[in-house]
Amino acid sequence: MGGGEGYRSVAYFVNWAIYGRKHFPWELPVKELTHVLYAFGDNRDTGEVFLTDPWADVDIHWQDRGDSWNDTGKNLYGCLKQLNLLKKDNRNLKVLLSVGGWTYTHEAKHMDGPASTPAGRKTFADSCVQLIKDHGFDGIDVDWEYPQNGEQGEQYVLLLQEIRQAMDAYATALAEHHHLHHGEYIKPHFDLSIAAPAGQSNYRHLPLGRIAEVVDFINLMAYDYAGSWDHCAGHQSNLYPSHSNTSCTPFNTHSVVHHYLNSGVTARKLVLGMPLYGRAFVGTSGPGRPYNGGCGEGSFERGVWDFKSLPRPGAKECIDEEAGASYSFDEGCETMVSYDNVEMGRRKAQWIKEHGLGGAMWWESSGDKKGEESMICNVVQELGPGKLEQCPNWLHYPDSKYDNLRQGFPDQCISAR
Repeated sequence: MGGGEGYRSVAYFVNWAIYGRKHFPWELPVKELTHVLYAFGDNRDTGEVFLTDPWADVDIHWQDRGDSWNDTGKNLYGCLKQLNLLKKDNRNLKVLLSVGGWTYTHEAKHMDGPASTPAGRKTFADSCVQLIKDHGFDGIDVDWEYPQNGEQGEQYVLLLQEIRQAMDAYATALAEHHHLHHGEYIKPHFDLSIAAPAGQSNYRHLPLGRIAEVVDFINLMAYDYAGSWDHCAGHQSNLYPSHSNTSCTPFNTHSVVHHYLNSGVTARKLVLGMPLYGRAFVGTSGPGRPYNGGCGEGSFERGVWDFKSLPRPGAKECIDEEAGASYSFDEGCETMVSYDNVEMGRRKAQWIKEHGLGGAMWWESSGDKKGEESMICNVVQELGPGKLEQCPNWLHYPDSKYDNLRQGFPDQCISAR
C-alpha cells in the first residue's frame, strides 16, 4: 500500500474547532479529501509526543453519533473515533497526526531540544508510532515553525528520517501480523509530511531536497504574506508579485514554488496551501496603501475573518489580475480583507495543474463554507473529477490500547453527510 497518482487534497482539522467554532469531524467534505491533518500534538522535553486535549481527542461522547456510556472495556471516543469511522466509510481518506504548530514550536520552542539529540529524536519517533498504534492514524505531519539556522535544518532531516524509519518498522510488523488467507502480506504505508514556510528567512535554513527525499509530501504554507504586522494593506496569498503596486505583494507564491523546485523538491511532492480565512486592514484606500485603523474585528481573533463569513456585508469582491489575488473592499468603512474567494481558488487549482504540483492544502477546515460554496469542493472540482490520488487507508490496529479500535468498530459505520 502507499503511493498513488493524482492530486492530494489536504485539510487541517483543529481539535479546538469543536468548542467555539462548533465544527465537528463529520462535517468534513471527506469525499473531496485524501488527507486530514489532525492538529495539534505537542512534545515534552524528552521528545515524547502526546495529544494536547484528551477531552476533544479521545473522551467526549456524541450519543447522536453512536457513542454510548454503557460500552464495556476501554474504548476510543472523541474526534479520533469519529475520524476513524469516516476512514472506515471512506477508504481513500487518510488521517495524520500533525505535531507542532506556531504556539508549541515557534513561541514555546518545544521541538528545538528533542530534535538536537539522537535520544530526543528517537523518543519523538517512537512515541509517534505509539500514537499511530493507539489511535488509528495513517501517518505523521510535522509542523516545526521554524528551524532558525543550518544546524537546526540538519536536525530536522535527522528527525524526519527517524520518524520514517520507525513508521516503516511498524508497517513491517503489521504486515507480518495481518495477511491474506493465501499468504500474501499486506503492508501499510504510513505517510510523512511537513508544513513548510513560504518566507525566505525561514526556508533558507532547510535542506529542502534532502527533506523531500524523506517525506511523502510537503505542505507549503502559501499564506500570511501580509497582515497586521505590515504598514500597508497587502495580499496575504497572492500568486505573483505586483510590479505596478509593489507594496501590496511583499511575498508571492510563484517565486517560492520555483525556489522549492530548484532546490530539489519534485513538483509532485509539493502541495499548495491556501487560507480558509481573510486578513483585514481598516482605514485604507486599498491594496498597497497605508491603513490607519488597525485590523478591526474578526470571527475569533481581531482582523481575521473565516472564509464562511466573507465578504462582509457591504463589501465588494475584487480580483487583482497582476498579483493573482482576490480581496474585498468596503468603501464605506475603508476596509480591505485579503482572502481567496472561489474564483481565485479555482484559478489556483489551474495553477497547480499547470505547474504539475501535488495538490492543495487548507488551513483550516472550520473556516470553509458549506455545499456549492465550499472552497475545498470547488478547488477539487477544478482539479478534475476522478483526479484525486487513490490510495486506500489502513484500518487494522491490533496493538491499540482501545478495544473498539482494535476490533475495527464492529457494527459502527457512519456515512459522511
